Amino acid sequence: MMAMGQYLRELRDKRDLSLREFAKKLGCSAAFVSDVELGRRYPSEDVLSNMARILGVTVADLKSHDVRAPIEEIKRVTANDPRYAVAFRTIIDSGVTPDQLMRLAKQSHDEGLAKKKK
Repeated sequence: MMAMGQYLRELRDKRDLSLREFAKKLGCSAAFVSDVELGRRYPSEDVLSNMARILGVTVADLKSHDVRAPIEEIKRVTANDPRYAVAFRTIIDSGVTPDQLMRLAKQSHDEGLAKKKK
């Protein structure tokens, strides 16, 4: 999966927008946009929304490329149920790849949907 910054740059290049032009349309500095494209910073919800509008994509599409771990959500879930912490540690220790984990999650999700339809 392409990271958000790489994806933004690809979309910007497809629309033949220079970094400075894109930044000007966003009302941000070119340095900020460069940092976002390099993965050093992440845009606020408002800036992300403007980026999506300018680039002709949805915010959900851009967010699907956000590779940051949802740290606060993970902390909340593991605090509420320590079994999640054990499960996360087991996954990490077992060497499961991110692709394998995503396939397992999709399979589990699809099975859950199938059960609901019955």
